[in-house]
Amino acid sequence: MMKINNFAHRGARSLAPENTMLAIRKAWETGVQGVEVDVRVSRDGQLVIHHDPTLKRTTNVAEIYPDRATHPLSTFSFAELQKLDAGSWFVAADPFAQIQAGNLTPEELAEIPNTQIPLLSELLRFIKDKTWRINLELKELSAPMLHFPLVEEVLALLRKEQVDEKKIIISSFEHDYLRVAGKLAPEIEINALIGKNALTGNDWGDFEFTTYNANCNYITKAQLLSAREKGCKVNLYTVNKLSDMKRFIDWEIESLITDYPQLLKHLQQDRGAGPA
Repeated sequence: MMKINNFAHRGARSLAPENTMLAIRKAWETGVQGVEVDVRVSRDGQLVIHHDPTLKRTTNVAEIYPDRATHPLSTFSFAELQKLDAGSWFVAADPFAQIQAGNLTPEELAEIPNTQIPLLSELLRFIKDKTWRINLELKELSAPMLHFPLVEEVLALLRKEQVDEKKIIISSFEHDYLRVAGKLAPEIEINALIGKNALTGNDWGDFEFTTYNANCNYITKAQLLSAREKGCKVNLYTVNKLSDMKRFIDWEIESLITDYPQLLKHLQQDRGAGPA
């Protein structure tokens, strides 16, 4: 049976606050093949790991900067971002009910409060000596950083940190970013994200890219076969249901991106569908 790559979505975000080094380390401890994270830029040009355009959902920004709670992350300097607690919300919300289920120890829970938004460079240094891949999803830019050279700066940081390009995947819904990355660093794998909303579903366009990260909620076997006929590889996000994991393993999908890498890991071991 084909080996399926298990990628932890925003780190192991069911077990730790998403896009933090805690979630990334938890993903590593789970023994998966890689991690997917989101890359944004601060007002002073620092590359940080964070998903939402604003800070309200996953930090205490409303407490620390009450007048700026709904402002884009890109309006904050990195020093300002470092004053935020990006962990405590996870304990309060228990977004995946894993605390209630008893799947986090008291020691793990004690680590979470006051977790900070990390720099991308922290993750790059973490993986430098590891056999692991990271999928860097480059997010759309917001004012006042609309003209920031995001792709170029990410590539420059990869060179500065001397990261093996084989460990890196660059993905985005902003396909122009991928075209730039493909020209500047053809040795780095690029993945085109599709399926952002239900209205358009998975729009494959003219199959311009070699690899697509498609929305698992809109995928059909016909779509998969059509993409493969065009010579494309297909990964799926965000695969959280056990029944879907089983189905997509049977479909021999290249990689599954999941909030429950620990669940997929156990399934892989049980079915022999991936590394032990």
